[in-house]
Amino acid sequence: MESLVMQPDSDFWRDKRVLLTGHTGFKGAWLLWWLHRMGAQVTGLAQSPLTQPNLFELLQGKDLCDSHLIDLTDLDAVQKLMHQCKPDIVLHLAAQAIVRTAYEQPVSTFATNVLGTVHLLEAMRTMHAPRVVVAVTTDKVYQNREWPHPYREGDPLGGHDPYSASKAACEIAINSYVDSYLKAQGTSVARARAGNVIGGGDWSVNRLIPDAVQAWGSGKVLNIRRPDSVRPWQHVLEPLSAYLILAEKLWHDPSLADAYNFGPPADQAASVREVITLAQQAYGQGQVRFAESIEGPHEAGLLTLDNSKARSLLGVTPRWKLDESIRRSLHWYRDLAQGANANTLCQADLDAFLGTT
Repeated sequence: MESLVMQPDSDFWRDKRVLLTGHTGFKGAWLLWWLHRMGAQVTGLAQSPLTQPNLFELLQGKDLCDSHLIDLTDLDAVQKLMHQCKPDIVLHLAAQAIVRTAYEQPVSTFATNVLGTVHLLEAMRTMHAPRVVVAVTTDKVYQNREWPHPYREGDPLGGHDPYSASKAACEIAINSYVDSYLKAQGTSVARARAGNVIGGGDWSVNRLIPDAVQAWGSGKVLNIRRPDSVRPWQHVLEPLSAYLILAEKLWHDPSLADAYNFGPPADQAASVREVITLAQQAYGQGQVRFAESIEGPHEAGLLTLDNSKARSLLGVTPRWKLDESIRRSLHWYRDLAQGANANTLCQADLDAFLGTT
């Protein structure tokens, strides 16, 4: 029998020392805000925000944590901060996460995603801590054969493009450190593979919803290069909730340290065309041009996930269907443009997600 649907436990996180990498990014800023709300003592490690505007500054992230702007490729700085903050839990989100950027900058992508993660693991090894680590990778770590059935955690890793390959290599490095050092010293490490994430507060380049908001907000036509690509789309609160629950579970049961898929069921994956059609409806306006032939470098056309392991072992079950996730994402941007406060908008989404409103 599957476990009951879980949600993060505020009592667990109160006063926990948490090192959050990537806290200035889209997902990282949401997670920082949520951890602060639950009373965690957060130390942030990241580079400066990459976009303007950005959610970290809109949420006044510097007031929510002990923020350090450090490049993960600087081993000495990473080790120094790890020894300084002595975290109970590490939530590792920092990465170069844009597929097309990785095509343009493969060396820096591999450096950040692989070597940067190795530096973080090395810092843990040398100080024999922390107790729990959740390392966020991606659903794109799998050797994608474009087959019709969803990928399970035991399927082979691979990566045609530099981003996917860097994250698969990152997982191999994590496993090496776990088997060679971290497990023996009592550090439980899990790998989280999340599907495509949407939600208010993302202004990254070459991402579907931010591109749509930017184009439609300025009265331009949105050009879609791969309208029939299918992905497991989910609201940002879905994987963040999963990461928090996974960390809690690991704290109490180290045997759960493993890889987990977080995303909607395979039959709820959707094409880019479907997502944009729903986004147009939610936004209320906007023109789109769908490419008639595939444009740009290689990207997988079909990717779905099997989330049964997360459901059965962690009690993590997606809450919002695609139309709800898109509606909330587009309304977040619309309301912000009309003068609403980012903190208020995030609070409204979180209350709805947790069922407190």
